[in-house]
Amino acid sequence: MRARGAKVTDIAVLVVAADDSVMPQTRESISHARAADVPMVVAVNKIDLPDANPDRVLADLSADGLQPEEWGGTTQVARVSAKLQTGLDDLLERILLVADAELDLRANPDVEASGPIIESRLDIGRGTVATMLVQRGTLRVGDAIVAGDAWGKVRALNNYKGEKLPSAGPGDPVEILGFDRPPPAGELARVVENERVARDFAQKRAERLRREQLAQQRPAGISLENLFEALQAGEVRDLNLVIKGDVQGSVEAIVSELAKIQHPEVRVNVIHQGVGGITENDIMLAAASGGMVVGFNVRPNAETRAVAEREGVAIRTYDVIYKLTEEIEQALVGMLTAVKTEETIGEAEVRDTFKASKIGTIAGCMVTSGLLRRGAQVRVIRDSTVIYTTTIDSLKRFQDDAREVQEGFECGLHLANFDDVKVGDVLEAFETREIERTSLDEPPSAA
Repeated sequence: MRARGAKVTDIAVLVVAADDSVMPQTRESISHARAADVPMVVAVNKIDLPDANPDRVLADLSADGLQPEEWGGTTQVARVSAKLQTGLDDLLERILLVADAELDLRANPDVEASGPIIESRLDIGRGTVATMLVQRGTLRVGDAIVAGDAWGKVRALNNYKGEKLPSAGPGDPVEILGFDRPPPAGELARVVENERVARDFAQKRAERLRREQLAQQRPAGISLENLFEALQAGEVRDLNLVIKGDVQGSVEAIVSELAKIQHPEVRVNVIHQGVGGITENDIMLAAASGGMVVGFNVRPNAETRAVAEREGVAIRTYDVIYKLTEEIEQALVGMLTAVKTEETIGEAEVRDTFKASKIGTIAGCMVTSGLLRRGAQVRVIRDSTVIYTTTIDSLKRFQDDAREVQEGFECGLHLANFDDVKVGDVLEAFETREIERTSLDEPPSAA
């Protein structure tokens, strides 16, 4: 669509499934669009499924104030199937209709071009390819261009069909060849006087980004107020990641999915993200932060792998996002502290006490339940109150040392660092075990 205005306004395309009810997230999106006064077009997807019921979905949307035009309302609705690619032309026509009716689409084609980067990637044989939506001005082959920390000279322009163009005006989405690196998606690209100016702008932006990354890696100062909060919450362990992908959209999707992993003890900290192959700089950044490098559809070369082995940095590569997030979750699980569980193994009643000059007080006991084991932890209970917790230092049955004594048998024992044992005391033996957690949903300690 060619824009004819100086102001570009958004159109919200609301995609709902024809085989499901309207989700709470969809209703939240409707509320946000209304608050921003953004016109909406509804696309009812999956109409090809046997249990599809578009009318039911439209009835739910009508209850939220989105009355379809065919039902006497003002909302444009298109029934589509992304799988079968049906109804897509109707959806585009309705978007154009809303744009012509509701938006003020005008732009000046006689100024230096500018517009957002929609996507960027590294293409084998062509180098960096960036998709830009020209919002104002006219972009021509040979223009010097800068977007964030990427700069270059426009070597070629291609439209959505792959056809070469000499120039692109307001509203035209074009593929640009000529950037020195993939610019971040969402970054504003603009034409400047020459390549020297473009390079200077990109270098200044790159330096500012480096300073911001260093600032984010510095530990925050501790005040009296947040010190107590940190002690109450416990120490949070970070899994530092350097993420590289083949296209900017994949990287953003990965970062978005990792941000959904929430846990009070561990968290994912993305210290750097970018498009392109894994480089030695990525390895050194991960080594400095004690992190690892994650690649999506990209691979390191032999030199980079050698540097990673020398620095002790792990490199993990994936081609499916859900496998990446699953393994990152497992890495976080491995960073969790073990769950401590306590198990009572036996009880004994003190029937008599004996004094030994070289040892101390020997307690003659009857094991009333379970068993007593030498070296086990034990609580001394007097009048239903725990007065001391220690361990069984020695355990004998008659004159012989015993490893353990079962229920119903008598024994003599000495408690480590405690000689004030009295007749009638109850000794409760227990063991504490540490169990490694296997899921982020498990509690930090046993009940």
